[in-house]
Amino acid sequence: MSAEEITSSIESIENEAEKALEEAKSRANEIILKAKEEASGILSSEMPLDEVKGECEQILNKAGEKANQEVEESKKKASELRTSASKKMGKITERIVKIITGAKLE
Repeated sequence: MSAEEITSSIESIENEAEKALEEAKSRANEIILKAKEEASGILSSEMPLDEVKGECEQILNKAGEKANQEVEESKKKASELRTSASKKMGKITERIVKIITGAKLE
């Protein structure tokens, strides 16, 4: 495997990890936007103000928790992808060293 292929493979993994993180952030923003829209709908309806405020806070809290959870899951996935890339790079480097030094390949 050439250095260009290795670099390309690692860049591909990193891009995939960043894409997953961006998708999670996008979903989190969508969740929060939807929660705000629901809260606005609740506020515009005729309900006692205290009840509306409480329900609005609950919706926003749930949305925030779900958004944070998705971002954390995506960060974990991105980290796992980077770790995987690092391990693959180590194995590839070891193989290149063995080829150069003439050591037996396993």
